[in-house]
Amino acid sequence: MLDIGWMELMVVGIVALIVVGPKDLPKMFRTLGQMTAKARGMAREFQRAMDDAADSTGMKDVARDLRRATDPQGMGLDEINKLRNWDPLKDPKGKAATPPASTTQDDEDEAALDMVAAEMDALRKSRTSKAGSGAPASNPAPDTPELPAAPGVEQASPKGDKGDT
Repeated sequence: MLDIGWMELMVVGIVALIVVGPKDLPKMFRTLGQMTAKARGMAREFQRAMDDAADSTGMKDVARDLRRATDPQGMGLDEINKLRNWDPLKDPKGKAATPPASTTQDDEDEAALDMVAAEMDALRKSRTSKAGSGAPASNPAPDTPELPAAPGVEQASPKGDKGDT
């Protein structure tokens, strides 16, 4: 209420000592204390009378019902407030989520090339394991594997055949 510190009280006490004098100072403080006590008592009595009047008219019940009716949690508005601050790029714990990686044509092509290279390595290993097992290989593995031609592209003829038919 009154924001008075120790230094301010000391200054007031020194001024009162100088103005009133040391002889009448205790009497003045006693009177001041009695007046303060009476003022507090009157304020307490007034507050009690107002509370009794509010109880007799039902004002407290109306105020309580009004508070309950306008309570954001009671109405479910607290969830709406949570949604108001919702960020779709953050997970529920507040950490930033990584956005999904965008796939481009280059990424798809690179993935397809990696798959083809892995299949070729697997074929080479299977052919070399068959050849090393003592069984004659029906078709020895060429240095470069033959890949099927892309649609619309003519396939080159074998080395011995230069198109002489």
